[in-house]
Amino acid sequence: MIAFSRAQVGYFQLKLRQGQIWNQGDHYLHIVHLERLEVKYKIYKNLGTREGTHHHVSKKEFCRLLKHATLLTEAEDPKPET
Repeated sequence: MIAFSRAQVGYFQLKLRQGQIWNQGDHYLHIVHLERLEVKYKIYKNLGTREGTHHHVSKKEFCRLLKHATLLTEAEDPKPET
């Protein structure tokens, strides 16, 4: 039997970090506060204004939300308008 690591199969592991912004279709998920078992996040429609709603879910539920989302890099993240 041949064993493959997750990296060899094509899977990769990302660590959730406070401040990350994820793009999911037409809205963005911003991790505001990250704890061991729960995540507080904010949903934005427009990253420029940063107006949105706050949500509080378990880490497992949040990971399910991210299933088809992409992580934005700092270069892609526009700073909020002041």
